[in-house]
Amino acid sequence: MADKQISLPAKLINGGVAGLIGVTCVFPIDLAKTRLQNQQNGSRLYTSMSDCLIKTIRSEGYFGMYRGAAVNLTLVTPEKAIKLAANDFFRFHLSKDGQKLTLLREMLAGCGAGTCQVIVTTPMEMLKIQLQDAGRIAAQRKLMPQTVAPGGPVEVKSPTAMQLTRELLREKGIAGLYKGLGATLLRDVPFSIIYFPLFANLNNLGKRGAEGTAPFYVSFISGCIAGSTAAVAVNPVDVIKTRLQSLTRGSQEDTYSGVTDCIRKILRNEGPSAFLKGAYCRALVIAPLFGIAQVVYFLGVGEFILSFLPKRNN
Repeated sequence: MADKQISLPAKLINGGVAGLIGVTCVFPIDLAKTRLQNQQNGSRLYTSMSDCLIKTIRSEGYFGMYRGAAVNLTLVTPEKAIKLAANDFFRFHLSKDGQKLTLLREMLAGCGAGTCQVIVTTPMEMLKIQLQDAGRIAAQRKLMPQTVAPGGPVEVKSPTAMQLTRELLREKGIAGLYKGLGATLLRDVPFSIIYFPLFANLNNLGKRGAEGTAPFYVSFISGCIAGSTAAVAVNPVDVIKTRLQSLTRGSQEDTYSGVTDCIRKILRNEGPSAFLKGAYCRALVIAPLFGIAQVVYFLGVGEFILSFLPKRNN
C-alpha cells in the first residue's frame, strides 16, 4: 500500500499465487467468453455460456474446457505479479509522506500498472485465444462446414502453444506474438485506471479504524465488485482485441486490418450489441480472479513464504 515500504519479491509471489489459483478456478468461463466473442453472424454455434460449455464437453471432453490453460498458467504468474507489484510501486512513489492518494494519483498508478503488464499479457492472450478458439473452428467444420474456409494461417487440429509460437516467430517474427498490442493497451490501461482506485476506495470502507486493515472478506468482495465493474466497462475493447488476435476464421467471418476497421465492420454487420458479447462471462471471470488476488495479496502469502528463507547478515 501507499503507506508501506513495498517488498518486491513478496508482491511478485503474491501476484503469482493469486493468478494460479484464480485462473484454475475460472478458466472454463474464460474459454466460453473467447468463443462467444469470436463467433459472428451467420456462424453462430453457441447461444450462451452454458450452451458453449455443454457443447465443448460433448465434443472435446471435460479437459476441452481447459484448452490454452497451460499458456495462461505459465504466463499468468508474471502477468499478475507485474500488474499488482507495478500498482503498488506507483502508488508508493506517488504518495506524499504516506498521505492518502488523490483519485487522480490512484488513476495514474493504475495507468502505469496496466501499461507495464501488456509486455506479458499480449503474447499470453495471443496464444491462449488460438488454443481456445481451435475447438470452435473444429466444431464448425463438423456441424457447419459451409461456414469454414479450408486451410488457414494456423492449423486447427489440436495445436500446441510451442507450435503456434514457432509458426508465428517464423512467419512474422516477434511482432507476430504482439499482434493486437494496441487493442490490449486500450483494454488493460482503462481497466487498471478503473479497477485499482475503485478497489482501494471500497476496501477502505471496511477498514477497522483509521490505521487498521480491512478483513480478508472485505478485500475479496471489493476485488470482485471492482473487477466485474472494470471488466464490463472495457468489454467492447476486449471484443475488438479478441477478433484482431484470432488467426483462423470461417469463410463467412470478417477479417480486420486494425482497430478502426474492426469497429466499423462490427457496427455495420452485427450492430452495437456485438461489443457486449461475452460481457457477463468476462465479469464472472474477472470478479473471482481479482477477489482471490486481493485476498492473497492482503493476507501476505508472499511475506509468509519469504519468512522461511534465511536472512542475510549485513
